[in-house]
Amino acid sequence: MLQLTKRTEYGLIALTHLAGKEGVTSVREISDRYPIPRRLLAEVLKDLCRSSFVSSHRGVRGGYTLARPAETITVGEVVGALEGHPTLASCEALGAYMGGRCGVEHVCPIKSPIHRLRQDIWDLFERTTLHDIASKPRLPVPLA
Repeated sequence: MLQLTKRTEYGLIALTHLAGKEGVTSVREISDRYPIPRRLLAEVLKDLCRSSFVSSHRGVRGGYTLARPAETITVGEVVGALEGHPTLASCEALGAYMGGRCGVEHVCPIKSPIHRLRQDIWDLFERTTLHDIASKPRLPVPLA
């Protein structure tokens, strides 16, 4: 099943948090707000900094800010930077491995439809911005 990695989930959480904030935000502030391991969050934010999604600010009151407006950063860009383009079928994941060949490729009834589904999902990622995610009202989490 299509599933984002924890690194990508944490990156999107951090970016969404930054999209809703003015000024510099520390790793500590984000990890205190969300149950995210601080060390992993710091590594993800460094990767996001290298990919020019966030800017790093040093010092006692240091932390991170978005490097671009939230309206110009897409989920697809973030996913692509942190984990690459998602695949749905093993033949799409083969790529250079085994020359991208599949034993049933020449008669496969699902390759084209699955490819279209993956492309539709990716198109949705590319159309959805951080602003879109940050501005959606959050549903309350039911208590058990």
